[in-house]
Amino acid sequence: MMPQAILWEHLDDFVLVEDAEMFWAMRIYLEKAKTLAEPAGAAPLAAALRLRERVAGKRIALILSGGNASVEELASCLG
Repeated sequence: MMPQAILWEHLDDFVLVEDAEMFWAMRIYLEKAKTLAEPAGAAPLAAALRLRERVAGKRIALILSGGNASVEELASCLG
C-alpha cells in the first residue's frame, strides 16, 4: 500500500507504451549502449522516445532494469 500512496502523492503523469515500442527500445539499447534489456526494462526509454518533443532540451533520467530477455523476445526485437 505504501508505494501506491507515494505514487498517488507525487506522480504527475504516466505513459503506456506498446510492445513494439518496447522492442524498438530494446534494440536501441543493444545497438547504442551494448546493453541487454528485457521489454519491461526498456519501457522507460520507449516512453521517452514517444514523448521526445515534450522532453527535448530537458535533463531526464531513465531507469533501465532487467536483462531477462528470452530468445523469442530478442528475435522480436531484432526481427
